Amino acid sequence: MALTTAPTDIALARPRLRAATDADLPAIERLLVASQLPLDGVRESLKSFVVAESGGDLVGVAGLEGCRENALLRSVAVADGWRSRGVGRALVERVIGEAESRGVHALYLLTTTAERWFPSFGFRAIARDAAPADIRATAEFQGACPASATVMCRDCTRHVE
Repeated sequence: MALTTAPTDIALARPRLRAATDADLPAIERLLVASQLPLDGVRESLKSFVVAESGGDLVGVAGLEGCRENALLRSVAVADGWRSRGVGRALVERVIGEAESRGVHALYLLTTTAERWFPSFGFRAIARDAAPADIRATAEFQGACPASATVMCRDCTRHVE
């Protein structure tokens, strides 16, 4: 699967979201590298990643890394030409929905660039040491993301009806 950086004439519609497959890994890795996001743990958590696909090209990705009763939202990336078109929002909403349906207590993330964007999904910044042990044990928390990254949390239990 190719990685595209701009929509083509035949692919102007909203991309289709679907579960990631093993065949998507190279395109996911290229998109994460292009977005300056870490690859640590991606292969191991690939089965709970969601991709956005348009015209056979991977144009976005978001991952859910399960950790006991909590989970880590990670690897949210959208190809340059597809940004500001709702792709990232659709991916994050899909991953949040999956976390809630799995009974995840709380969803955490680390970000160096999007601390103003994630509150629109119910995330709030927390102190790094306030994250539970299972989240602090992830590769992202242990060093894949810089110590300066903002840690954010979303309580999933209050959103389940």
